Amino acid sequence: MRQTLINLEESQIRQVANAGMHASMQAGMGRADVLKFWFGEGDEATPQIVRDAAIASIAAGETFYTHNLGLPELREALAAYTTGLHAHAGQQFGVERFAVTSGGVNALMLACQALIDAGDDVLVVTPVWPNLVGQPTVMGANVRTHSLVPKGGRWGLDLAALLADIRPATRVLILNAPNNPTGWCLTRDEQAAILARCRETGTWIVADEVYERLYFAPAPNACAPSFLDISHTEDRLIVAHSFSKSFLMTGWRLGWLVMPPELAAHMGKLIEFNTSCASAFTQRAAVAALANGQEITPRVVAHLQACRDRLLAGLATLPQVQVQSPQGGMYAFFKLDGYTDSLDLAKRLVTEAGLGLAPGTAFSPNAQGWLRWCFASKDLGRLDGGVGRLAAWLKTQSP
Repeated sequence: MRQTLINLEESQIRQVANAGMHASMQAGMGRADVLKFWFGEGDEATPQIVRDAAIASIAAGETFYTHNLGLPELREALAAYTTGLHAHAGQQFGVERFAVTSGGVNALMLACQALIDAGDDVLVVTPVWPNLVGQPTVMGANVRTHSLVPKGGRWGLDLAALLADIRPATRVLILNAPNNPTGWCLTRDEQAAILARCRETGTWIVADEVYERLYFAPAPNACAPSFLDISHTEDRLIVAHSFSKSFLMTGWRLGWLVMPPELAAHMGKLIEFNTSCASAFTQRAAVAALANGQEITPRVVAHLQACRDRLLAGLATLPQVQVQSPQGGMYAFFKLDGYTDSLDLAKRLVTEAGLGLAPGTAFSPNAQGWLRWCFASKDLGRLDGGVGRLAAWLKTQSP
């Protein structure tokens, strides 16, 4: 067994969830009615029109292997979707730049497998979803982290410090914006400076832009600033996406990569050795999702914004909470004054308050005392209930 595997840290989010499940099974111990906000997933089912497309595909007998890179119809739809989304920047995207993957996680792992050799210098901007540190670690990389800077209830980028951290030996820079867990978004100027620096050093950028559409901007149907807006076709850039968040398809396990054509020509080999292909019926569902995206995604974003505003209004009434409004994503990342062990705090909230949140240290050692709250909830009342439980628990604690 590889020592790297043995050394991988267990997900702290899973540790909290397991503590919650254990408490619910023990009579007289903890809370059996935990309000669960720990995972990055809403509680609304995939739209019926998308489910119907998958059902029709199965009924038609589409239960066989597909092309390694995905159904031609889906790749064409992704090219058209991406071109439309970034038309304001004058960008055009051909199918030769796309690969369909078995989820966003798979997309990011494929990017790591394509770029990283053991011992390579890889820089990851944190706090971040733990997979983005774990995946290059699995590849044997020398993983360094560059932390965003917390100020009050918001995390931001020290651009000069990041540019200095990108060295000529840095093989890959991995960043996620809109960011899970902080809601931080890159500005266009920041992206341009990062891209210019990586061109100088020959560094690949792996941009996790899964939350690109979950962007709370004044303009309707807007998306967050993307590296695709300012890059050239042959730039050393891979952008990872997923159908999970913007189309309510977490359980379908379907994502995609946008990359230089030269790399895409080889990506099919990696897909073959990982999953062979994504299933036909999930890809038919994805085609339907893209075809109906103008109805699905804006509604999702509007509801998430209402959820965000409702939760933040409640948290603002608690004097011990430091939080600011996230620019994108589906999380409130907040600091609870007086607490320095996020994992212990999250476990206590599960068992003592019936409130399931993710510990900040799951995303960065620098996030002690912080908690992540996924606010994607069909019922806004669940958010109110969670705030109420937090408020009641805080009153029971010694000052």
